[in-house]
Amino acid sequence: MLIGTPAILGPELLSTLRAMGHGDEIALVDANYPAQEHARRLVRADGHGIIALLQAILPLLPLDGDVTAPVMRAAQGNLPGQAGPIHRQIDGLVASLKPGTAVEPLGGDRLYPRIRAAHTIVATGELALYANVILRKGVVGEVP
Repeated sequence: MLIGTPAILGPELLSTLRAMGHGDEIALVDANYPAQEHARRLVRADGHGIIALLQAILPLLPLDGDVTAPVMRAAQGNLPGQAGPIHRQIDGLVASLKPGTAVEPLGGDRLYPRIRAAHTIVATGELALYANVILRKGVVGEVP
């Protein structure tokens, strides 16, 4: 355990977040996603939902300011114009914790290849359908 670090972030996930470089992407996927089959690197977060993990990760992870949308998510029925309750929660949480950060809904044809190419896939226990999120890591600037 560490002081000030959410307990939901286990050693493997913390190590992954730290090891990622600028432009690397981490995908948090729902319980129905075939994470074992698709992952280059797999971190298990069974029993934890997407929202709780995002609440823990977003304050620690710098997001890429060099792209239009450093947060991408699935869409209801894989249709980018459709959003369910989980998508509205994701959008609201990002707006709250990372104001001004764009969240781009992706259709399955763009989302799934991107998840497969991610630095790491985090398999969650999220039961909501189409509850997949990709975060693109940015840089930490020079500290004065």
